[in-house]
Amino acid sequence: MFRRSWRSQMTASEGQRGAVFFLLYLLVFPRLNAWVQRVLMGDGEALVAEANVIYYLFLFIITLFVFWGFLRKDLEQLLDWLPENLFGVVLGLALAGGAALLLRQIPFLPVNPISRQYAEEFAAAPTATLVLILVLIPVVEETLYRGLFFGQLRGYSRTLAMWVSILFYTLSHVWRYALEVGDILYLLPLALLSLPMSVVLTWCYDNGGSVWSCVVLHGALNGLSLLLGR
Repeated sequence: MFRRSWRSQMTASEGQRGAVFFLLYLLVFPRLNAWVQRVLMGDGEALVAEANVIYYLFLFIITLFVFWGFLRKDLEQLLDWLPENLFGVVLGLALAGGAALLLRQIPFLPVNPISRQYAEEFAAAPTATLVLILVLIPVVEETLYRGLFFGQLRGYSRTLAMWVSILFYTLSHVWRYALEVGDILYLLPLALLSLPMSVVLTWCYDNGGSVWSCVVLHGALNGLSLLLGR
């Protein structure tokens, strides 16, 4: 089958601004968010879902501000490569869903803490949780991890971009859970649980060339993760 020429829609200036935002997103904003919640809530119990919506809404606004041109052009890419993007979403959902169901049959693996967290937040605040996992998180994370991170690396090497993006996205989503348990080896089963989602999202972007198909797939996988965690 004829494969179209893949090219990132992100400009060099967007990549530079995005790199600064990405570092802040990884290293600064989470600590700032935790500090703000401690100050505002004091000794009270934090409203996790609502607080996360406010936090990700803040990140969502910055994402639109930094990457507006890229996201607009990438929407045109979605329409130009619609068959490839639809195929990526459907196949990615099927593969990741099937892998998640298979992993649930392995006796030594823990319950996916992300699915459990979504289920707990949904029980406390359904609307806020759905907005968070279906819209805000997918737009922010796919723009950063796929649009910026993978897109910039792919210009040098497709293989390198695939491997680095998959591993980095996987580990960045599970390391804090391993720290909470206090066992670095806990990273291994957690990474295995998150690996299918990381693989299909990265492949979806590489296959379709539009981050918007990854946003749709990410939201669908988050919804599936919520169902499995309940």
